[in-house]
Amino acid sequence: MSLRSKLSVLAVALSLAVPTLAAAQEMKVGYVDYQRVLLEVEDGKAAKARLQKWLESRQKEIDAEQETLRKEKELLDKQASAMNEEMRTQKAMDLQKKVYELAQKWEKSRGEAAEKERKEMEPIIGKIDSVISAIASRNGLGMVFEKRDSGLVFALDQYDLTTEVIRTYNNTNKGKAKDAPVAKDAPKK
Repeated sequence: MSLRSKLSVLAVALSLAVPTLAAAQEMKVGYVDYQRVLLEVEDGKAAKARLQKWLESRQKEIDAEQETLRKEKELLDKQASAMNEEMRTQKAMDLQKKVYELAQKWEKSRGEAAEKERKEMEPIIGKIDSVISAIASRNGLGMVFEKRDSGLVFALDQYDLTTEVIRTYNNTNKGKAKDAPVAKDAPKK
């Protein structure tokens, strides 16, 4: 390739790259800490409280069953010397089966908790996404990143939209709550 053709290729490449670089320099970006938003918006707090109440009730139930099994084992240990080998083996197998069933119940509860959390958070996340989109459009942002999962290692605080998202979300939903119809027997504010 001659020097002239190399220079023309370089000129074409530069002419294509310069507008792209200029556009990239003009693009505005922001980031949001989704976990903080979910924990601080009113709907998120309420959902977390409902989930926590459900989890506590499940945990109490499992703890009660675990205590019953512990007492059953203590009783079996005390009575084991008075039992024949076959009966002792059968009781131990029955107890082991109950322990296994309790472990399965605990695992099932964990799965239910994850599904319940997903169902509770899905509509909230949709609303958060709408708020982020509105803020991004209003501020002319080309991209908004999630702080933790995007691979974002560092960003200046001036690009953090988290507090604005929380405030906008809560203000938007307060307005809707005020406009909601009041039941006839409900006290008026």
